[in-house]
Amino acid sequence: MAKPLTDQERKKQISVRGLAGVENVADLKTNFNRHLHFTLVKDRNVATKRDYYFALANTVRDHLVGRWIRTQQHYYEKDPKRVYYLSLEFYMGRTLQNTMVNLALENACDEATYQLGLDMEELQDIEEDAGLGNGGLGRLAACFLDSMASLGLAAYGYGIRYEFGIFNQKIVNGWQVEEADDWLRYGNPWEKARPEYMRPVHFYGRVEHTAEGVKWVDTQVVLALPYDTPVPGYRNNIVNTMRLWSAKAPCDFNLKDFNVGGYIQAVLDRNLAENISRVLYPNDNFFEGKELRLKQEYFVVAATLQDIVRRFKASKFGSTEFVDDQRVAIQLNDTHPALAIPELMRILVDLEKLTWEKAWDIVVRTCAYTNHTVLPEALERWPVDLFQNLLPRHLEIIYEINRRHLERISKLYPGDTDRMRRMSLIEEGDVKKINMAHLCIVGSHAVNGVARIHSEIIKNTVFKDFYDVDPQKFQNKTNGITPRRWLVMCNPGLAEVIAERIGEDFVRDLDQLKKLEEFLNDEAFIRDVAKIKQENKLKFAAHLEEHYKVKINPNSMFDVQVKRIHEYKRQLLNCLHIITLYNRIKKEPSKSWVPRTIMIGGKAAPGYHTAKMIIKLITSIGDIVNNDPVVGDRLKVIFLENYRVTLAEKVVPAADLSEQISTAGTEASGTGNMKFMLNGALTIGTMDGANVEMAEEAGEENLFIFGMRVDDVEAMDKKGYDAVSYYNKIPELKQAIDQISGGFFSPSQPDLFKDLVKMLMHHDRFKVFADYEDYIKCQEKVSQLYKNPKEWTRKVIHNIAGSGKFSSDRTISQYAREIWGMEPSLEKIAAPDDPR
Repeated sequence: MAKPLTDQERKKQISVRGLAGVENVADLKTNFNRHLHFTLVKDRNVATKRDYYFALANTVRDHLVGRWIRTQQHYYEKDPKRVYYLSLEFYMGRTLQNTMVNLALENACDEATYQLGLDMEELQDIEEDAGLGNGGLGRLAACFLDSMASLGLAAYGYGIRYEFGIFNQKIVNGWQVEEADDWLRYGNPWEKARPEYMRPVHFYGRVEHTAEGVKWVDTQVVLALPYDTPVPGYRNNIVNTMRLWSAKAPCDFNLKDFNVGGYIQAVLDRNLAENISRVLYPNDNFFEGKELRLKQEYFVVAATLQDIVRRFKASKFGSTEFVDDQRVAIQLNDTHPALAIPELMRILVDLEKLTWEKAWDIVVRTCAYTNHTVLPEALERWPVDLFQNLLPRHLEIIYEINRRHLERISKLYPGDTDRMRRMSLIEEGDVKKINMAHLCIVGSHAVNGVARIHSEIIKNTVFKDFYDVDPQKFQNKTNGITPRRWLVMCNPGLAEVIAERIGEDFVRDLDQLKKLEEFLNDEAFIRDVAKIKQENKLKFAAHLEEHYKVKINPNSMFDVQVKRIHEYKRQLLNCLHIITLYNRIKKEPSKSWVPRTIMIGGKAAPGYHTAKMIIKLITSIGDIVNNDPVVGDRLKVIFLENYRVTLAEKVVPAADLSEQISTAGTEASGTGNMKFMLNGALTIGTMDGANVEMAEEAGEENLFIFGMRVDDVEAMDKKGYDAVSYYNKIPELKQAIDQISGGFFSPSQPDLFKDLVKMLMHHDRFKVFADYEDYIKCQEKVSQLYKNPKEWTRKVIHNIAGSGKFSSDRTISQYAREIWGMEPSLEKIAAPDDPR
């Protein structure tokens, strides 16, 4: 019998990993050794694993540089319309493997490192995640960059180079503890500083109205230093740019202020200016009105707009005139970069001397706004006095925008003062506040939600008044994920069994996955899909054992809920199911239960007390359940520590069941839901966000849908939600709640979860108990189906076949055509080594 293939040999047979040509491999080895010697100044006998990682990263980066230069040259010659994606978050994760995938270098690098006596996976594990985001919004921006490059769009991502990204999460005695994420400690081989494009950014000061126009004077200046990171398209030789700004104090900082003998202090105070790009605010779906955050928002906008105007004026067919044909599109990722609207007005009116009307026309036709949430606590409302102090000219401009806006509304609705109050950019109250979403709607030609149901909610509720006057502005753009990172890279086994059946083109055109419906009754394909899932589960189980010393049963159902911890995402509903399952097993221990490993992971914002208590509850339930000999390995509860992009890449391919259980009408879209669907998990979820469209694409009978719909939630809001009645009516729910509040899961501190229970019983905005009964019943159906592996896998195939719509390539094609006025293209450009 032939001996089984090694991991190494099997990888080489995976065609999606690219060809390992002999010359290619020899060149890679040569360049690897050259970087070790000349870039890292290391001899092989003193080199560390980290040195080898850097040598490999630099070797791969070499393959980007020629394409990067060629792409920018190509844009200069063709002078296409450019799109600028402005975001305060880019949640990129690791870069090395993604770059190898997009450049078709993975097998060649694997073979080269293997011949050098190294293990490529081990080297990849040394790279730090670029964790410059909180969750969905920041990861969406990263997927969009990949798609924009793969579709040949002249696109630029602009953001902040945070010195410290999202904190690392440690679990200590069951509690979350935060640790600073010093991701740049060893340097970042993927970025290139561009000091020649440094830009001044102004703060504070005062406004002078003079005969020559308006002047903003006596400001404090902070310099914005750009760092560029290459963004390669998928095998099309295009490399776009993500430009992140870092704050630098000017040389004369605090020295011009003639402070006698304060030279040392003045130099130390440079830190104050440079703090702007020090740390990412770790809030997801929550607004914290801190001055430093407003400084970050203006910093990225002011530096970026100077860069956009510079590039426009320098472009080949560009001119110093701001012409009618739009050469620039700016997409605002949520309201965080909303200051782009008044800042562009300031540039055009105060500096370029355009009339207000002409300038406003340009601003509106240039800007578009993506809304990411309808939760009121997440909407940005900045106090006017903060603005008055920090950005006095922008406040004047916002007042003038508002004056003209309200003038228009009063003409359309004479005497409707209540509508005027609702639609104003300025909210009156104890403290006057600027409503940034209103500013974005008024200053943009397009406003979009991120899933069909969310876009409808926006038009019918939160922004109804604006929809009534400008219905043509409102659009939907359902989110997507890049199939390069989220299938080819993280799940090569599945990508390969798909490619064997339908070819490799699906990676560029994910709709082709529909062809898999022809294989629903193909025994070999069903077997292959199930086998890959089992391999991924074994691999993840080994990872958990190695890194967290937990042993799990790889034959159990992997039931996974990974996302930020938030009341609206209802990790507590999951907890109630765990407790109910536990109680049922304890009641009938001899019954044959479908074994489950329930994994929950995600970070809680450091200041979000309830979310931190939810983590403690999950770990406490785990302590009881996992150590109960009666239960054995039929039920295990694991809290996945430090959930991040790199952990998602491991857990998503291994999951059997994906938990998407937010209260209907609260999760704008979700994108984790799409990753699980594409990677062969089944979904248990509410009709919320993109789940609705997933059910439509795969067939509702191929998802486990439960719970109230948006209409039911609205009806319940009208009549009032009475949690106590559910508690009294449903014995298993009562038992679970009594156990939590009675200290069954916290014997040493019986009152630990009293506040959590009080919230659930008396002021639960997200109606956990109202969906409990249907959720439990739905979970019974999940267990029933899991007993029939073939039927389960057929539903999996239905899901994979229906997941094509959720490629970010489709999303970006729609943004390009319907908002930016650009045409995506799958054409390759010449590689750097090709003659012109």
